[in-house]
Amino acid sequence: MLATPPMTSASEPRLRECRDCGQFQLVPALPPAARAHCLRCDAVLRHTHRDPLWTQLALNLTALLLLVMAVPSVLMLVSTAGQVHTADMFSGPVGLDQHGMWELAAVVLFTTVAAPALKITCMLYVLIGLRLPRPPRHIRTVFAWVEHLRPWSMIEVYLLSIFVAYVKLQAIVFIQIGVALYALGGLLLTMIAADVLLDAQFVWEEMERRGIPGRALTPAGAGTARRDAIGCDTCGLVSRVADDRTHCPRCGFRLRHRKPDSVRRTWALGAAAALLYVPANVYPVLTVVQLGAGQPSTILGGARELLDAGQWPLAALVFFASICVPMLKLVGLTFLLASVHGRRRDRLRDRTVLYRIIDSIGRWSMIDIFMESILVALVQFGALVTINPGVGAIAFAGVVILTIFAARAFDPRLMWDVAQVRAV
Repeated sequence: MLATPPMTSASEPRLRECRDCGQFQLVPALPPAARAHCLRCDAVLRHTHRDPLWTQLALNLTALLLLVMAVPSVLMLVSTAGQVHTADMFSGPVGLDQHGMWELAAVVLFTTVAAPALKITCMLYVLIGLRLPRPPRHIRTVFAWVEHLRPWSMIEVYLLSIFVAYVKLQAIVFIQIGVALYALGGLLLTMIAADVLLDAQFVWEEMERRGIPGRALTPAGAGTARRDAIGCDTCGLVSRVADDRTHCPRCGFRLRHRKPDSVRRTWALGAAAALLYVPANVYPVLTVVQLGAGQPSTILGGARELLDAGQWPLAALVFFASICVPMLKLVGLTFLLASVHGRRRDRLRDRTVLYRIIDSIGRWSMIDIFMESILVALVQFGALVTINPGVGAIAFAGVVILTIFAARAFDPRLMWDVAQVRAV
């Protein structure tokens, strides 16, 4: 008869600060597979899982093996008139660099290879380190970087862009799918499972139990007044405010009541993205030259070509991700910033939900950039057919990156602060 493994849970009640509305509240000890929601804005404060460390170790090890398999393998093979080209995950950045677009090449390489690899290896390093008799103290810094890398790991966006590229290429070349595509599909599912099943607070608490940071911690208790408590943006520990304390006693990162210069930085980044939005949509992102004839294509033109080919679902996807999402992010951030300036009290929950949507959807606009890198790498058949990148792609990548930074710079707690909302 098999023994039942011990069930893990949140070990003790902890005072937590909601990162969406700034409300301090006591989160009780939770059983496995339980959630604790903020009483004021309904954000998830804690989500526990069964056997979180071993599950994470297995999933991240599987993800690393799949990534190692996918990166050097053939992604797609195309042929026409006896000429054959293959592409792997490095081919797109190399092709962009050969056309003088090293900035775009660096962005594609980082978001499709470097960021996922760093995120997975950092997580494995922390999980393995916690199994050692004496865990290295710096694993707390390594684990903090996992959260910073999360928005830039875009395997799911890359896979969708491959599908769009496949549809576009069907009309001009013969295509075969390579092993890398299947490995990326498995990697996507594994990374999603790892993210969903991650209980970050359990990992931080396990570090405490293993003697990291090397001294006993005294988190703020339930009776601590709000003015005497400060929540760490990195690890979530709520500690008492001290005159001589500038860094979190658990993770070592700087303590701040709110993100520094949040409103000004969001305005600046949003304005820069808005300026780039015009050339991103006016200038061509790629040019298809077939039998010596062709014309440049803008982002909107690419969506129209898919619609003309009868691929209306993909046309709608490209139009929404590449045209609507950046515009909605800019309009949404402007609305949220205006609500802070206007000290609005109404619909605070709705505005908080709007911020969560803005923060999560911006990365999907990279579909066009990834698709272009694949097309440029594969379709280089001389006079027969050639696809070249356009300058509009650089401007569009700038829009996507700046809006991601703008959303991360905005602090939604400011909306609740200026409205002077009392605790529920």
